[in-house]
Amino acid sequence: MPGAVLSKKILLALALCGAALFARADEIEVREVRLAPAEDGLALSAEFAFDFNPRLAEAVGNGIPLYFAVEFELTRMRWWWFDEKAAVKRMQLRLSYHALSRHYRLSTGLLQQNFSTLQEALAVLRRVRNWIVVDRAAPLAEGSYEAAVRMRLDTNLLPKPFQLSAITSRELTLESPWRRFAFQPAPADAREAKDVKDAKDGKEADAR
Repeated sequence: MPGAVLSKKILLALALCGAALFARADEIEVREVRLAPAEDGLALSAEFAFDFNPRLAEAVGNGIPLYFAVEFELTRMRWWWFDEKAAVKRMQLRLSYHALSRHYRLSTGLLQQNFSTLQEALAVLRRVRNWIVVDRAAPLAEGSYEAAVRMRLDTNLLPKPFQLSAITSRELTLESPWRRFAFQPAPADAREAKDVKDAKDGKEADAR
């Protein structure tokens, strides 16, 4: 009897481990992220780690486009009042397969790239480079900020039958948790923000 109980516990532990591994297999990992000044504002660069399970690879290979969203938020932390959302950005990437030309296409906005294999397309999909998330025309005020970024497969843009499957199956779910990190704008950025505010206040005073 004790042996049977022990065997059940071992089987349960193995089942739980298998479930945990299965859950992790459908997650996107945010490995590296960097927010730095650029000519047009603040630019985000990030590295994501993930792969397609057979169901997703089959879906895109059968001509079903997959839409991925990279989402960014920048919050100014204020101990005396509610936190202020300084920036919210979203980038949409579309991965599709074209049977006639036998190539995969990755597109965002008006930009398109073609690839011979799925792995080549995924290698580019996993990287975000120099994405302007805060425009220079809207400089940041002085203070401490928390930045957050994540990537996910947008199941709302799947065909209806696949949307229903995504509710009950993790095979059509691929996303990362929010990766949060502290950010402090450079003093020059804070001074520029103050100059813009002073100029705006001056114009309002002249209008009166």
